[in-house]
Amino acid sequence: MLRIGLLGCGNIGHIIARHADGFVIPAVYDTIPERAREIAGLCQGTAYGDFAAFLNADTGIVVEAASVGAARAHAQEILLHKKNLVIMSVGALTDPAFRDDLVAIARRTGTKIYVPSGAIFGLDNLKIGQISPISKLLLKTTKSPQSLGLGVTTRQRIFSGKAHECIKSYPKNVNVSVAMGLAAGQDADVELWVDPAADKNVHELFIEGDFGETYIRVTNVPSPENPATSYLAALSILSLLKNIDSPLVIGT
Repeated sequence: MLRIGLLGCGNIGHIIARHADGFVIPAVYDTIPERAREIAGLCQGTAYGDFAAFLNADTGIVVEAASVGAARAHAQEILLHKKNLVIMSVGALTDPAFRDDLVAIARRTGTKIYVPSGAIFGLDNLKIGQISPISKLLLKTTKSPQSLGLGVTTRQRIFSGKAHECIKSYPKNVNVSVAMGLAAGQDADVELWVDPAADKNVHELFIEGDFGETYIRVTNVPSPENPATSYLAALSILSLLKNIDSPLVIGT
């Protein structure tokens, strides 16, 4: 059975621990010991306060569900320990040198780096952009001012530009744009809007290319335990883990 090391014990970590199906979580790590102990209790695992000890636990894959900073700090070491890695905070991969280094380590150690679909749909077929040019790759995200810590009272656009720039200012809010760019093989364009009337996060994907054109609108239901977290994002990790060893591969 797949043995998971869980890096990050926030809301997504709780969802993974409570819905473990087809895998076990013998090791959990968080910089806040109380969080690690709580999740360890849910999954009958061991809470680690020392990252080196966490890495030496009997696991085959580490799921990062912490932050961009945590992913950047620990990804290389995880792969060097010959453990596969799931990166939820995909904004960590905006730095080409860092990303290329991780890929090189993974090749050398025979490991894999997985990026879940997160809070959007359609990520699989975006990979056609690596073969046939995509002329338009745009993510338009609308969120409430509260979710971004803003006090604006009217709908307004607060960012327009490339994903690698947007993630610097909003590292917790537009990881999906980075995933889009990685899938398509080019940096995505991003528009970030705030709307006082919005009670859910809305992601709109506009894609055009030789294949034709696509529009996808995703309205995310917040996680019941934490409104700042997309429930779909957590479910996408569970889906990846459930199917990771399946002999039947569905989707591009």
